Formats: sequence, C-alpha cells, structure tokens
Amino acid sequence: MLFAYDTECSLRAAVTLVNTAFATTADVDTWYAHHEYTGRRDRDAAELAALNALRPALRDLLTSDRDRAATLVNDLLAQAPASPRLVRHGDLDWHVHAIADNAPLAARVTVETAMAMIDLVRADEVSRLSQCTDDTCDNLVIDLTRNRSRRFCSTACANRNAVAAYRARAKKG
Repeated sequence: MLFAYDTECSLRAAVTLVNTAFATTADVDTWYAHHEYTGRRDRDAAELAALNALRPALRDLLTSDRDRAATLVNDLLAQAPASPRLVRHGDLDWHVHAIADNAPLAARVTVETAMAMIDLVRADEVSRLSQCTDDTCDNLVIDLTRNRSRRFCSTACANRNAVAAYRARAKKG
C-alpha cells in the first residue's frame, strides 16, 4: 500500500465513477457497496444525475498536473462544508471522513476525492493517475503498483493491445 487505505479507496472510487456513466440507481448501489461508501443514500433520480454530472469535474481533477490539482482541490474544498474527522466503523480502522455522513452523496464523493488528491499532491504522485494507453479508450487509470507499471484501465484494453502487437510482429516475420 502506497497511501492510506481511505486515500486509495477514494481514488479508486473516483476513477470508477469517471469511467462509468451510471444508468440506474442499481448501478450506483453496486458502486457504493463495492467502494465501501457509508452514509446517506437518496436512491433517486436526482442523486443519479448529480453523480453523473460530477464526472467531468472529477476527470479534470484526476488528470491535472500537480499545480492545477492543488488549485482544484482548494476550490472544491472551499465550496463544500468539509470538516475532517477520524472515524472507525465496520471492519475499517481509523480513517478520515471529511464531510458529514448525511451530506448528499455527490458532495461526499467530491470532498473525499479532493482529500485523497491532497495526499497525491503532497507526495508529488499525481502521475499515478493517467489515461489508458489504449488508443481506442479514454478511461482513466490509477496505478498503485510499486514499479508504476499499470498502463491500461482494464484487462480487456491490455489484451487488445497485446494481440495487436503480436499480430504486428507476426506480419513482419
């Protein structure tokens, strides 16, 4: 683990949100459970729309260089009622929640992502977030490997590129 558990969870959740437009509240339910969010859930069309509307702002934040990311983090936190505190719940040990549990989900995602980006900016590790290197894909990639070897957003993109490279080599040979 390179960063605190809650930082990695928030970054993974944000990358998944940016890469996935939610069509139904059931999609949000799956994402919410998978990424261990807690707190308020409205489970309505407004919440679904707010999360989908958040995607471009998160993409901008997650693909920014270090200086721009710092500016965006400050702007996002200034707009939100952020009040960081340590909490422990379920199987999770002490970690940071930076906004009230009863705040709307989109606001909580915004603040939690901004707080996670603080760790990346401070550690000069914003390069761990990038765009998938598959030419046909515009998804984001979070690389939390020690050797910074992750280049593709999914196994599908990695396999497609491996097959293309194999075929290109076979044509030459």
